[in-house]
Amino acid sequence: MNADLKFVTFKSLVSLSIEDLCRELLLGNRESIKIKKERVAVKNLVKIFNAALTLSNQKGFAAMSLRDLSAEAGLSMGALYTYFKSKDELLRMIQRQGRMVVKRVLKGQIDGIHDPRIQLRKVIRAHLYLSEVMQPWFYFSYMETKNLGEKEQKKAIEAELFTEKILIDIMKKGRGKSVFRPLEMELTGAVMKAMLQDWYLKRWKYARRRISVEKYAGFLIDFVESYLLVR
Repeated sequence: MNADLKFVTFKSLVSLSIEDLCRELLLGNRESIKIKKERVAVKNLVKIFNAALTLSNQKGFAAMSLRDLSAEAGLSMGALYTYFKSKDELLRMIQRQGRMVVKRVLKGQIDGIHDPRIQLRKVIRAHLYLSEVMQPWFYFSYMETKNLGEKEQKKAIEAELFTEKILIDIMKKGRGKSVFRPLEMELTGAVMKAMLQDWYLKRWKYARRRISVEKYAGFLIDFVESYLLVR
C-alpha cells in the first residue's frame, strides 16, 4: 500500500464493517454463543454491539442496564443471554475484538516494508483511518477501560502500549539507519500516541474546523517528521 494512502482506498482494502467484526467474533466464540445459524447470529450481534456503543456513549457502560440494551437492540432479554452471560462478558467481548483488529491492521501495514520513514507514515495513517472507521469502538474502549476487571484492564493497557511499541521500534530502526536523529524515544512514542488519540476523542474540535482525517494525517506526519528527521 502507498504510504500516502487515501482514506477511501484504505476502507476498500481493509475489511472493517461491523458485520465483518461480528462475524469474526462469532467464529472466535462458537462454544459460548448458542445461536448456530451464522446469518442470524451476525445480524443480532450487530444490533447488540451498535446498541451497546450507542448507550455507552450516551450514559456510560456502567449506567447501562441489560433492559436498556434489550430495548435499544430490539431483542428480548432471553435473546441477549444466548450471546453472553453478563454485562461484564459483553464488555470483554467488545474490547477483545476491537484490540485484535487494531493489532492485525497495524502489523499488516508494515509487514515487508523496510524503510522506517515509510513505516512511520503508514502506521500513522492506518491508526487514524482505523479510528475514523471504528470511532464508536475507539471512544468506547478509551472511556470504558476503567470499568474492566483487573485482568482485562491490564490487557487494554498492553494494547495501548502495543501501538507505542510499534512507533518506538520504527524510530529505533530509523535511528540505526541515520534517518532519525537521537531523541527520547519512549516519550516521543507516548506523545505521538496521544496525538493519534486526540482525533477520535475530540472529533468535534476538528469537525468545527472542517479538518478531514486525511488532512489531519498529513499534518501529523509533517509535524512528526520535522522533529524526527536528520537535517
